[in-house]
Amino acid sequence: MENFDDIIKSEKPVLIDFFATWCGPCKMMHPILEELHTKVGDKARIITIDIDKNQRLAAIYNVRSVPTLMIFKNGKLEWRESGVQQVEKLEQILAQYY
Repeated sequence: MENFDDIIKSEKPVLIDFFATWCGPCKMMHPILEELHTKVGDKARIITIDIDKNQRLAAIYNVRSVPTLMIFKNGKLEWRESGVQQVEKLEQILAQYY
């Protein structure tokens, strides 16, 4: 299995969705992220991380609410926002980092 640092060092943008299984808004994000994946294909990578199973990672990135979405490219945090996001907005933001 890849480790987080290797994943975010990608030259492709990587969208990370920090979520929790008990979180209602996180459940709303799932189909949005699936649609986004269909739209962007292999231009970007989309990964979900359960904060309850990855508490250390959530603490390192100061995830205080879920869902929290972050975009990394070449190991650098480029964008971050909490709350449910619309697919069009995420597609536009990701496109800036292709």
